[in-house]
Amino acid sequence: MKDIETLDDINLMVDTFYGRVKDNELLNPIFESVVQGNWQPHLDKMYRFWQTILLYEHTYTGSPFAHHAPLPIQAEHFEAWLTLFAQTVDELFAGERATEAKSRAAKMGEMF
Repeated sequence: MKDIETLDDINLMVDTFYGRVKDNELLNPIFESVVQGNWQPHLDKMYRFWQTILLYEHTYTGSPFAHHAPLPIQAEHFEAWLTLFAQTVDELFAGERATEAKSRAAKMGEMF
């Protein structure tokens, strides 16, 4: 398997992951309460976020915490999110950036 190297790789990771979130009974209601069926603006932000973090191409600005703080997210939600994220990355990629993506996701959990 290859590592995360391009924006196409980021898009694949994000699209695959959020496809799984949409199918997840615990997570989907949290996201749907915000996106209300219009996922593309959120996906576009996530492409830019991970592009900035993993490819060092500064395309994202903002504060993820500010958007998520008011949501009714409990530890079980984040654990499910993190498990799905790690599974997605592990199924698609292997390497330094893939490991960095999983590490950054786990650090987000600590912040939230």
